[in-house]
Amino acid sequence: MTAMLNTFQQGAHPVLALPDHDEAGRQEFAKSLKGFIQGRLLPGLGPVYGARAAKRFEREAGRAPADRHDIRKAMVVDPYFQHYAATNRIAQELIWDSVIDTVERRLPEIEAAAKALSGKNKAPLETRADFPTPRYVTALDIHCMPGGYAESEGPDDIAAGVLYDRGVYLYAMGYMGPTNDDMGRSVCNYIKRNMPGFAPTAILDMGCTVGHSTLPFKEAFPDAEVTGIDVAGPQLRYAHARAAGLGLDVGFMQRDASDTGFPDASFDLIVSHILLHETSGKAMPAIFRECYRLLKPGGVMIHADLPPFNLMDPFTQFILDNETWYNNEPFWGAMRELDQVKLAMDAGFPKETIRFDTAPMAIMEFSSSESYKAESTEALAEREFAAGEYAPGGGWEVLIAQKGAE
Repeated sequence: MTAMLNTFQQGAHPVLALPDHDEAGRQEFAKSLKGFIQGRLLPGLGPVYGARAAKRFEREAGRAPADRHDIRKAMVVDPYFQHYAATNRIAQELIWDSVIDTVERRLPEIEAAAKALSGKNKAPLETRADFPTPRYVTALDIHCMPGGYAESEGPDDIAAGVLYDRGVYLYAMGYMGPTNDDMGRSVCNYIKRNMPGFAPTAILDMGCTVGHSTLPFKEAFPDAEVTGIDVAGPQLRYAHARAAGLGLDVGFMQRDASDTGFPDASFDLIVSHILLHETSGKAMPAIFRECYRLLKPGGVMIHADLPPFNLMDPFTQFILDNETWYNNEPFWGAMRELDQVKLAMDAGFPKETIRFDTAPMAIMEFSSSESYKAESTEALAEREFAAGEYAPGGGWEVLIAQKGAE
């Protein structure tokens, strides 16, 4: 795994905050530290739990740990877990800190480039200074990103998007590919394989941030009108310029996924990529209802994320739920306890069309192809499920539902 971390470097584009020599060294250290934690410290949690934490809990409680909450109670007092959790949090903060200097140094030139590029994108850009950003986005710095996703200092500000683009690449340790778009590519591949003949002409990506996962849909369906929406204006302004810099006309609009304002039956395909756990218990059912309203008859909804808790063993639940406790992801665990199939049914989707499935990671398929030869191919292909938002193992869990034909 260690070798794999450095195989992929982020693909350059005209508005990327490229680091200088010293900045790149600090960023590589932050990325590698995160890899060390997942590759070396994380595997030790299982033996620690089995050898002493679970036994201590059973002695004190008079019973074995029953669920992830009990496992957490057993583990939080253990020095090894405390070391792991503290180091993981520090690594997350270091990632953002290592990028901020680059962003501040290069921001004026990136702003100029973004303005020129955005004018070349033939698809629309829509942001509003008075947009009511949901509190679940503004209440804390999600993923410890300084200022949060939506912080804006003016109608033309793109700084949060610049920071996010480089920072999330490091956060994902390169496993999302050179343009950090593995989720979108994986879902596109899934559609091509499993829905032959499905050719959407209007596609909506909910919670798109800087459009990492949005752009693959324009590549896969070049005749479609592709639109990304998000509540964060700086992300969208940056996304619009980034798309143009990568040669794609994709529209970006500041809209709330729970109440988009688009007309009924506007889209053939609605997707999201790690969106739902960033919302809330109130917003998530509303998003499902909005998807149903916006889809044309026969249209498809696909939400890509990590699996719900009922598809995991309790210890894996505990590991992933650390995102809730230590990475400013308050809805992470709660979202995975919701019955998403029922939410889709309540929104109007026929039960027989709703299912969970796995979309294999596009980057893993690429690494194992005959056309790709690298020393670390085996390390990636054998990668196991690991902690974190961008660490699903071999594939992304997708929730799929289809609106009935009318």
